[in-house]
Amino acid sequence: MRPFLISGTLKLRGRLTLYVTLLAVAPLLLSTWVGSNTTQQMMQEQVHEMLRIEAQGLKDLVEASLVERETSVRSWAEDTLLREALLTGSYEQSDAVLSRLQLRYTTFTGLVLFDESGRAVSASTPALKDSFLGQDAAVRDTPWFKAAQQGRFTSETLTEEDPVFGMQVLHLAAPVMESRGGRRLGVLLAAYDWGQIGEVVKTALERARKRKNESFALEVQTASGKVLFDSRGQDARSIRNAVAVEALNGEEIKDVGDGWRFVALSDPEEVYATLHKLRTGTVAAVMGVVALAALAAFLLARGITLPITRLNQAVRRIVQEGDLTQKFDVRTKDEVGELAESFLQMVGNLRETTESLQRGTRVLTDTVAELTRAAEQQESNITRQAAALQETQVTAQEIKQTSMVAAERAGAVLQVASRAEELGQGGALALTESMSGFQTLSEQVDDMAQQISRLNERAQRIGGITQTVKGLADRSNMLALNAAIEAVRSGEHGKGFAIVAKEIRTLANQSIQSTAQVGTLLEDITEAILRTVELSEQGQARMEAGMVQARTSADSIRALSSIVQDNMNAVRQIASAVSQQNAGIEEIFNAMTDLSTMMHDTMVGLQASQRVTEALREVASQMEQVARSYRV
Repeated sequence: MRPFLISGTLKLRGRLTLYVTLLAVAPLLLSTWVGSNTTQQMMQEQVHEMLRIEAQGLKDLVEASLVERETSVRSWAEDTLLREALLTGSYEQSDAVLSRLQLRYTTFTGLVLFDESGRAVSASTPALKDSFLGQDAAVRDTPWFKAAQQGRFTSETLTEEDPVFGMQVLHLAAPVMESRGGRRLGVLLAAYDWGQIGEVVKTALERARKRKNESFALEVQTASGKVLFDSRGQDARSIRNAVAVEALNGEEIKDVGDGWRFVALSDPEEVYATLHKLRTGTVAAVMGVVALAALAAFLLARGITLPITRLNQAVRRIVQEGDLTQKFDVRTKDEVGELAESFLQMVGNLRETTESLQRGTRVLTDTVAELTRAAEQQESNITRQAAALQETQVTAQEIKQTSMVAAERAGAVLQVASRAEELGQGGALALTESMSGFQTLSEQVDDMAQQISRLNERAQRIGGITQTVKGLADRSNMLALNAAIEAVRSGEHGKGFAIVAKEIRTLANQSIQSTAQVGTLLEDITEAILRTVELSEQGQARMEAGMVQARTSADSIRALSSIVQDNMNAVRQIASAVSQQNAGIEEIFNAMTDLSTMMHDTMVGLQASQRVTEALREVASQMEQVARSYRV
């Protein structure tokens, strides 16, 4: 639980105990936490440094061992007897050489000499040589044989158990070269017993056991992560969250193990067991210090709060029993003693205040009684005035409604009169415009009659011209006929002229026909013009009669408009009088409403005064009870 929540539920003694304990324990906890973290960091650094040294030592030992074995195999491959055996095909001496080498270097499980075809021609033991019989192709396909032909070593077959040697071996193969020509004669294989690494790590494991670190282990891994050696055995379980440090076999010194990782690891629970014990002891010591600090804080808080508790008991008796006559003594000269003296002075002042309060409550009670009687008499008078005012307001409301109805009807009559006036003025204006239109139409009819007369004259002229054209066509026809007769008389010389006369005659006949058609059309046009003239004369006569009637209607409408105008003026006067009457009644009603509002406000104020008087009565009663609750 957080401290600010605890402070709201604990008493002063508990809060003092808590705060003093926190002030005493917080620096201790902080220093303990810092020291624990520092110790843990130092121990982790020591463990990592120890593992790094072991991993680096294993790397150096294995690297030196591999370099030494590779150097030995290369020097053996340069032996003269091995070269002569491959050149001559006699292998008794090479068998003896290989047998002596194996006896001298026990870390190798066997040595075999192969020719270029992969056939085993010599070995350190006859049984080993027989194991490779018929495996020439398989030998040629092995990684170590191919690497030897290229003049290098490989460790690709180290992760598997060799079927010939029956164990895990490191194949160190070197080419056997001719001394003069540099031609490759064969390959020398030296099978290094990989189990010998266990002898190398024995010293490191013994050091770990002396440190009581039974879970310490060393591993050799390839660059891809395959385990080549594990000091716990091939079937050992992996350590969960193990503390591990590795050393990398770099290429500074060329050997077959370049890229290998040498790992030193251990179980963290075992490595940090001392740290855990130290941490447990530290926690126990801190808990003991916390308990002692809490006890000391409790005693200190009890000594501080005991006088305050006595003072609290005295205050509680005053609150619960109202006894201001009691006395108490706090024998202390600190701030609590000063508080007690101040409290005694406060009790004395409270006693005097209570006496004055009792006297004041009696006076207040009498005053409130007189105010109550006066308020009741005033309420009775105002109630009667409010009833009379309400009746007057109802009457004014009825007069107001009657006036509003009269004003609405006068407004309606005024609207109707205004509408009649507008219609009369509109009718007179329409008649005026109609008369103007009739006059314009009459003038247009006269113009049209004149145009029709001129059209008739032109039609008659066209008829005369048509007769002239017809006469010319008849004469042309006669001339053409005479020309045809003359052409017949002329014989052959007049044939061309006869053709022309025939065409002229044809044109003359067509002109006569067209002239006849034009004459017929002119006769029709003339008849139509005559009918139009008659209709124009009849329309003009009717238009004159309509204009006479329109003038008569215009005079009647003007007289009616004058009468409507007089009625309109009278209605306006009536509406104005009704509006003034309505405004006066509205003012009277507003005055009555204001008077009613004022009367209501007076009633509300009187009721408020009564409530205040009642509240004062209650307050006086309460003050009297409070004053009587203390004994003075």
